[in-house]
Amino acid sequence: MFIPAVRLPGEPPWRPDPDLDLVATGWILLVGATVLVLAGSGLLRRWPLPALILLLAGAVAAAMELNSTTIEIPQFLAVDVALCVIAATRPRRTSIVAGILAVGVLAVYASIRLLLGFPIGTSEQLVVALTAVIAWQIGNSSRQSRDHAERLSVQHAAQAVTVERLRISRELHDVVAHSIGIIALQAGAASRVIDTQPSAARTAMTAVETASRETLSELRRMLGGLRRADPGPVAAPLDPMPGLADLDRLAAATTAAGVRVDVRWGGQRRPLPTDIDLSAFRIIQESVTNVVRHSGTRSCQVFIDHRDEELSIEVVDNGHGRSGTTGTGYGIAGMRERVGLLHGDFSAAARPEGGFRVTARLPVPVTLR
Repeated sequence: MFIPAVRLPGEPPWRPDPDLDLVATGWILLVGATVLVLAGSGLLRRWPLPALILLLAGAVAAAMELNSTTIEIPQFLAVDVALCVIAATRPRRTSIVAGILAVGVLAVYASIRLLLGFPIGTSEQLVVALTAVIAWQIGNSSRQSRDHAERLSVQHAAQAVTVERLRISRELHDVVAHSIGIIALQAGAASRVIDTQPSAARTAMTAVETASRETLSELRRMLGGLRRADPGPVAAPLDPMPGLADLDRLAAATTAAGVRVDVRWGGQRRPLPTDIDLSAFRIIQESVTNVVRHSGTRSCQVFIDHRDEELSIEVVDNGHGRSGTTGTGYGIAGMRERVGLLHGDFSAAARPEGGFRVTARLPVPVTLR
């Protein structure tokens, strides 16, 4: 049963305690600030700007609860962390909007206190604003570094693809051009003597068959190398890469086609790294191919000199002096690229006394000298 309170005669009427109201208001602001900060932290990854607004509201509520002259650094710490995260993970436009919001709230808080006649801490306000700027700058620098690393990764990937395409192009050109040149010479010789000298025609066609098989073997090796990255097992072992050890076979095939190749060696022959050995062979092969296709001569000379610090190559003919320079082929360009990748020197030019000369100097690593 409800019993009304009894007021004694002369006792003043009951009034609410203002201190209790202030305490209750303070608790409400403190709890509200905590809820706002927790909610903003949870939403930061998915909705950064709404989350930042909640964090700013929480900082303002905490400052009001303490009746601070400014939003102090501990109250603004969550906002600084959010600014750093937004600047590091979001587009630049979003991060700029976030920075303006943070500094704007500081300015509005100070302006309202001035309008209401309350004091403000100007120096403290500037320090808090400076922490916001520093947090934004740290996040922005992190994002720029990450973007720069991604651009470099894309550039390196594109460069690697270009280098690999050029390598495949050089290999295909060197393999196919030489073999097709030999096949064309032998087939032409066979067609001219097929009626009068059947045995010579048969020999020429045998050479055509041999060159065709060697070309197919080279192409199969190249395709096998390109498929080595496949997850499945390799069906057959890959043929070894050609090198200077195959030079005698190259000279014999070219000589059989009608262009004599004289090979001379200088210095002490020694093993070479695979890339140098392959490049040296391809340079000689392409130079000899150009002699067969363009020089109009019946012979050429190849000089290989194993020096202390380099491998020297020279291919000379006494033909028309236009070997490999006509048309739109890529032979000389491919040779120059090979030498450039090995940091060597290359030249290809007509000789004053007639004919054409190709020279290449390939540095040899110190450990192999």
